[in-house]
Amino acid sequence: MRRLSLAFFCSGFAALLCQIVWQRMLGIFAGSDSVSASLVVGAFLAGLGLGSILGAKLADRLSPARALLGFALAEIGVGVFALLSKAFLYDFLATDLAGVIDSPIAIFALCFAGLVLPTTLMGASLPLLARAIATSLDTVAERVGRLYGLNTLGAGLGALLGGWFLAGNLGFVGALLLAAGLDVAAALLALTLWPAMRRTAAPRPEAAPGPRPAPFGGLPLWCALVFLSGYVIVALEIVWVRLLGQVGQYHAYLFPTVLGIFLLADGLGMEVATRLLRRIRDPRPAFFAAQAGGFALAAALILALWWALPLWPLNTVLGADLHRLRGAGLATTVMLTLLVIGPPSFLIGMTFPFVQRAVQQDMASIGARVGWVQFSNILGNAAGSVGTGLVSFHFLGTAGTLHLLGGLSVLLMVFWLWNTRGAPRRGALALGAACATLTLAIPGNAGFWSRLHTERDTHAVSWAEDRSGIAFFRDDNRPGEGPHGPFFIQGFSQGRIPFLPIHQFLGAVGPLLHPDPQRVMVVGIGSGGTPWAAGIHPGTREIRAVELVGPVLPALRGIAQRHPEGPIAALLTDPRYRLEYGDGRRALSRDETLWDVIQADAILPEGSHSGLLYSAEFLETVRRRLAPGGLYVQWAPTERAAQTFAATFPHAILLMPASVLIGSNQPIPWSATTMAARLAEPATRAHLLRGNPGYADYAAMFRDSPLVWEPRTPRGEPMLTDVFPRDEFYLNNPIHSADILARRLREARSTASARQ
Repeated sequence: MRRLSLAFFCSGFAALLCQIVWQRMLGIFAGSDSVSASLVVGAFLAGLGLGSILGAKLADRLSPARALLGFALAEIGVGVFALLSKAFLYDFLATDLAGVIDSPIAIFALCFAGLVLPTTLMGASLPLLARAIATSLDTVAERVGRLYGLNTLGAGLGALLGGWFLAGNLGFVGALLLAAGLDVAAALLALTLWPAMRRTAAPRPEAAPGPRPAPFGGLPLWCALVFLSGYVIVALEIVWVRLLGQVGQYHAYLFPTVLGIFLLADGLGMEVATRLLRRIRDPRPAFFAAQAGGFALAAALILALWWALPLWPLNTVLGADLHRLRGAGLATTVMLTLLVIGPPSFLIGMTFPFVQRAVQQDMASIGARVGWVQFSNILGNAAGSVGTGLVSFHFLGTAGTLHLLGGLSVLLMVFWLWNTRGAPRRGALALGAACATLTLAIPGNAGFWSRLHTERDTHAVSWAEDRSGIAFFRDDNRPGEGPHGPFFIQGFSQGRIPFLPIHQFLGAVGPLLHPDPQRVMVVGIGSGGTPWAAGIHPGTREIRAVELVGPVLPALRGIAQRHPEGPIAALLTDPRYRLEYGDGRRALSRDETLWDVIQADAILPEGSHSGLLYSAEFLETVRRRLAPGGLYVQWAPTERAAQTFAATFPHAILLMPASVLIGSNQPIPWSATTMAARLAEPATRAHLLRGNPGYADYAAMFRDSPLVWEPRTPRGEPMLTDVFPRDEFYLNNPIHSADILARRLREARSTASARQ
């Protein structure tokens, strides 16, 4: 048991490393929006479910020694696929088929095809291992619970270490190499037991004649209960990701932290419950108490966090207007994540051993029962993921989703109370009442998000939420000044209205520099500043802007309704504009249109998935979509971003001090004097002043000498790639601003010129 426990721990660690990397690779193929992400997760879970069924059908036909061999071969198979997965999942699906496949059904089918082999092997490993260790009906539930608990603990540690250290230091390919090594190590560790098991092999148990005993309910009933439990816990996990993403900003470390803490607490709950099994005669009260108690505790902790966030001292480090990516803000977010997620995950994790105690009543069907229970749990996980991420978030919002989960928890306790008539029921009544009371205490969506965005009575707001995220504009309501305040996307102030000068400059510089900007593409809409300025040239006929977070568009429409004279209303009514929800990178990949100007709205390099818009592979896609003489404009937030940009475009310019990059396949007609003159033209000046009446000195953004790259200019290798987005993992790869690169290159060029 010790060796197999260590082997299954390593297996769980490796599985989460693989999941993190595979999900990122397939996200490039399927898209980074929530619908595509759910399709990828669904494909992953479908493979695990298939493996559970196959394991259930196969395990009990094998001797313990052969079941152990099957487990070892499954681990080796997963390891081999991890070594080869980049070639298929990234080089073929994500790169060669990028933009080719658009149907959600086809996307799911290809993701499933890409993952079906390793995930099926992963899903089959527990039923096979359960058959290998089943020596006594009295201890089988305890052993299975302990193994699965340690596997889950390994998975939690894999998520934390993978997200916080391994992916950022080794890159995605290096993380897969480590995962493959752990899978092979798990297989070799298990195989050390195989010779002894072969020598001491016992005959396979025969099925007992007559109906199987079911003193605590039949297997179908427990599969239904486990399905519900799996639905609730994964739905809670998705709610936690959304809530804590608002609290601490969405960054590359957020999801591994939420997932890691959830899995560690879940696994610890299994381990503790396993030690209690021998003291429990009837596991049913324990199961229902842990399940309902887990939701009640989750709801109570979410309400406590919601109430406390706008108050001192949390508002001093986690205020909606503050950066929370480092220092006290990041540390406080991690601490709150542990407090909010850990206790309820621990309680719900306890349910798995209780279920094993209830269903394991026949030595001849150990593997099958483990497999079917695991399949039901995975099916519930999949339903919770898809049902929450795609359906209830979209139609009910976050608060409505919590109300739905509360209703399910109350119904679960009603079912238990109905089946325990005549028995003591005080505890069940108390838990049911707690679930109902806490569910009713959760405010509606408007009240929930208004408090988290520190809305006051003097503010006017425009906000929206759907499956892709949340957008929230907090208007300071200044009479006679139009809309004025921060525009939050996913809990962080991504822009302001009036528009920030850098956003307007990013939008305006390309059309003003290009001799005839007929068609303009903008990746990202944000508060509207970049697309608004992209329409500055009267000759531009078409401006397409694609926004990844869908609620941005209805939030902007709400602002336009309140301020019909403002730039947002003009942006939405101008027939040249086509504003749409979607993945901008994917839109460029699948559309054959050639653009005169392509622009990317400013995005923090530390933001989750931001690396997909700074990578060399994305820049190559942009190059292919530029018309002859076309220009690409992008913010250069870091030294690596500027170096990658210069390594990709044959002609590139870095404008300082604004740190704005312009790239092209042809020479760029840059002249600071000409650009300053165009910015001073009355029509241009009026357009920019309408977006921000308080700022006019845009020439100051390029007052320093620009840094210029031509085809013969020496350049380094791209530092940011799809499979190693270093800036996104900013704690592992300290970020330096682009002016450091500019200063260093100027000094190097000056030295070379002096030598000549």
